Amino acid sequence: MTTLLALDTATEACSVALLHEGRVFSRYEVIPRLHAQRVLPMVQELLAEAGIALAAVQAIAFGRGPGAFTGVRIAVGVVQGLAFALDRPVLPISNLAVMAQRAHREQGATQVATAIDARMDELYWGCYRLEQGEMRLAGVEAVLPPEQVALPRGAEGEWFGAGTGWAFASRIPVQVQAMDAGLLPHAEDLLTLATFAWARGEAVVADQAQPVYLRDNVATPKKA
Repeated sequence: MTTLLALDTATEACSVALLHEGRVFSRYEVIPRLHAQRVLPMVQELLAEAGIALAAVQAIAFGRGPGAFTGVRIAVGVVQGLAFALDRPVLPISNLAVMAQRAHREQGATQVATAIDARMDELYWGCYRLEQGEMRLAGVEAVLPPEQVALPRGAEGEWFGAGTGWAFASRIPVQVQAMDAGLLPHAEDLLTLATFAWARGEAVVADQAQPVYLRDNVATPKKA
């Protein structure tokens, strides 16, 4: 049976999940600025709970962004280190997709508009629909001012709003039936998406574990 490890540090939440012999083990903590200190101990806790060594892991999935630049880099660095040491492939998964998958797991949502506060008065935005248990992207992921986001062309039915970007709901020209502006990515849902990706043969070698920021200027220059 498949054994997969998943970790995410792209937002305020730090989480790790492990699939082994059909069972899922996970840890989830909202710990801003402490991800680098906690993520590897969390991995060790899950391995101990499952009673396996790290070498039993067949592939490592991670939240590849968008999200906080430092957080995404932490995930990439940790995953590359583990994957190179073990000679295992990696599975980069969108954090926006992970949030949509969590909204489905917790709220039963089948169409989700995900938004992460991207700072600089912009949102990371993506819309997802449930297909055979997997949240799949409808349209494209983008970084936009709140006033410019939109549902996919031809969108119908009820949509659920998920993520910190929905704190700007008054500026978002999209109607949703319900929302959770406190929803953050969870590695358990990342693991679900990674399982689909693994089955499709989408794993890549470790040096292809790259962050996706959606924004070209990853830092704002200081004013003179």
